[in-house]
Amino acid sequence: MSGDPAAELVEEVDAAGRVLGVVTRAEVRRRRVRHRTVFVAVLDAPGARLLVHRRAAWKDVWPGRWDLAFGGICAVGESARDAAVRELAEEAGLGSPLALVGEGTYEDADVAEVATIFTTRTDDPPTCPDGEVVEVAWVAVEDLGRWVAEHPVCPDSVALVLPPVAPS
Repeated sequence: MSGDPAAELVEEVDAAGRVLGVVTRAEVRRRRVRHRTVFVAVLDAPGARLLVHRRAAWKDVWPGRWDLAFGGICAVGESARDAAVRELAEEAGLGSPLALVGEGTYEDADVAEVATIFTTRTDDPPTCPDGEVVEVAWVAVEDLGRWVAEHPVCPDSVALVLPPVAPS
């Protein structure tokens, strides 16, 4: 990430993902503006384990929580796939091919987002080059429900990533 993250420009979207305008990331957080995001769930090559990570304490939403996917906010005019490739490289240091899982929306008191969810499979170790990730762990897919119940996890990734990765 370069420059001042709060000054980054973000597309405000409606519930269907149609662009309504452009605002700063700071405004997205202050007013809980609906915006586009991406998630990339990283599975090992056989698909038996999910790579989870803990967010840095300085993150502007859910600092220090665990997350089930790498990802973030799409830049203005950036496709979901391009954003997912960028976020996976920035946060995990990985460049594995992506498979589209689907789309979804999530809203709570902290965020409002229209998300695109991808998976990738790799046995490459993450390098976490940009400092947004402070800890990683591999969790068996069959144990994800229990693991999530025992850890503070970002609620959007639980709602949007857990069901397609570890269906009950």
